[in-house]
Amino acid sequence: MVRAFAEITFTPSVKAAQARYGSRAANEGFEHAEERRDILTDREAEFIAAHDGFYQASVSETGWPYVQFRGGPKGFLKVLDERTIGYADFRGNVQYISAGNIAADGRVALILMDYPNRRRLKIWGRARIVHQDEDPELLARLEIPTYRARVERAIVMTIKAFDWNCPQHITPRFTEEEIAELVAPLRQQLARITEEKEALRAAARTYVQALGTGPLELVITGVRQLTPRIRAYELRSPGGSPLPSWTPGAHLTVPVRLADGREQTRSYSLMGDPADRHVYEIAVLREDSGSGGSVAVHRDYGLGTVLRCGLPRNLFELHEDDRPSVLVAGGIGITPIRAMALALLSSRRPFELHYAARTPVEMALRQDLEARIGNHLRTYFSRDGEASRLSIDRILADAPREAVFYVCGPSSLIEAVHERALAREIGAERTRSERFAANATRAGDRPIEVRLARSDATVSVAPGQTILDALIAAGVDPLHDCRAGTCGTCATKVLDGVPDHRDSALSDAERTRAGLMCTCVSRALTDHLTLDL
Repeated sequence: MVRAFAEITFTPSVKAAQARYGSRAANEGFEHAEERRDILTDREAEFIAAHDGFYQASVSETGWPYVQFRGGPKGFLKVLDERTIGYADFRGNVQYISAGNIAADGRVALILMDYPNRRRLKIWGRARIVHQDEDPELLARLEIPTYRARVERAIVMTIKAFDWNCPQHITPRFTEEEIAELVAPLRQQLARITEEKEALRAAARTYVQALGTGPLELVITGVRQLTPRIRAYELRSPGGSPLPSWTPGAHLTVPVRLADGREQTRSYSLMGDPADRHVYEIAVLREDSGSGGSVAVHRDYGLGTVLRCGLPRNLFELHEDDRPSVLVAGGIGITPIRAMALALLSSRRPFELHYAARTPVEMALRQDLEARIGNHLRTYFSRDGEASRLSIDRILADAPREAVFYVCGPSSLIEAVHERALAREIGAERTRSERFAANATRAGDRPIEVRLARSDATVSVAPGQTILDALIAAGVDPLHDCRAGTCGTCATKVLDGVPDHRDSALSDAERTRAGLMCTCVSRALTDHLTLDL
C-alpha cells in the first residue's frame, strides 16, 4: 500500500533529488506503508482540536504558491468527519488572495505546529468555499460564538493525505497559557518549600539531635531542586574529613522520620563522582502516594541537617574489563547511571548513555550531563510521540559487540530490557539492573496472617501493607535496608506457607532450598505464613 502523501509529493523530480542526495532508499518505505494516512484517526482529531492556528498554502493561476497563517480560538479548525475538515473564514485584510486561489485551484497544504512538544502535522487536501446562503447549517457548525470576529465564509477541505513530521530543527515556543501551565508546578513547589522551611524552623526548636543511628555521621551542605519533584542533596563529614570510598552503582542508607514519628531508613543511589572523597550526592523523587520516606526527606532535610547513615553498599557494580558499557536510565533511575558515566568518562572507557523521561522539564541532570559527557548522551521524551521514544530494540541492535548493559528506572523499563536482551540471546551476565520501586503491593492482594515462630505471636498484614511494615508496626524490628527487594538484608526463613516472591535479590536456591523470602516486598500465595522470627 502506498502512503497517500507519497503519491502526491514524490514526483519524478522529487525522486531524482532523493536519489542524488542519498535518501531514495529510505523514502521508498513511504511507498510501501501499512497505512495510506488519508483517513483521520482520533490522534489527528485530538491534535487538530488543540490548535489555535496553522499555516495554509494555496496555488494561484500563475503557479505561484501563497502561504498564510490562519489564527483563531483554539479548536476553530474542526474535524467534520474522518475525511473532512473546515473552518470559519474570519474577515482579515480584505486582499482575498487565499480565497481567490482556492476558487481557482482548490489544492491546499496545511502545517499544524506543536512548538512546545516539537511536533507537526502536514495535511494535503482539496478546499472549497461555502457561503452563508449556500449552507447556513455548516457555517453555524463552524462558527465560534465566543470569538468576536466577522465570519465571511467557510473553507471546507477534503483530506487527500496527511503525515506526521520529524521534530528536527523545531525550536520550542510557548504561549502565555502554556507558560502558565509550566510554571504552575514551580509555584506550587515554591509554596510547599516555604511551608517546609517554616516546619523545619519549628522542628529545629523542638530537637537538634542528629537523625538516625547509623555509623556514618554526615551533614547536609547543599540542596538543589532538579525538577518540580526531584531534589538533590550534598552530604559531607561535619569536620570536613574524607568520606569512605565507594564505587559507581553504590547506594547510601539514610534515616527518615515518618509522619507518625517513627524512624526508618531509605536507600538512595550515590550519583556524584566516586573520585571526590569529600562529598556524597543523592537525589530523591517525592512520591506523595508512597510509603512516606521521600516526603519525609523533602520535608525534613535542609542545610545543616545532621544524619547518621549507613556505609555505602554496592549491589549494582560496573564490570572492570574494557568491554563497552551501554547505560539506560528512566526518570530518577539516572542517579546511579550518572555516577557510572562519570567514572567511565574519567577512565576513558567506551560507553553510551540513553536517558528517557516524559518531558525535558522532568529530566533531572540533563544539562549537567550534556555539559559533562557530550556526545555519549542520547535523550528521549515520551510526550513527543513514538518517533522520540526510547527504543530498546534499537539500542540493543546498535550496541557494540560484547557490550554490557546497565538499566535503572521504572520496573516496566527494566523488565523490557531484560526480555528483549533475552530474545536477542544476550546473556544475563551482560544485562544488569537496579530498581527504584518494587511491586510490593498489588491490586487484588489479600490480607494475610503471619505467625512468628520464636515469639509465638501473630501479625495481621493488610492488602496495601508490606509484611515488613506490619512487623515494624507490631513492635518487631527485623534487619532491613533497601525496601525494594534488591539487597536481601531482610531475607527471613519461611517455616510454613507459600511465599509470593517479588524480590530481585534472592537466587532460586535461596528461595527453594534455603526457604528464604524478602519481607520488604514479597507476600504469600496462602492465607498465612510462619516465619523464623
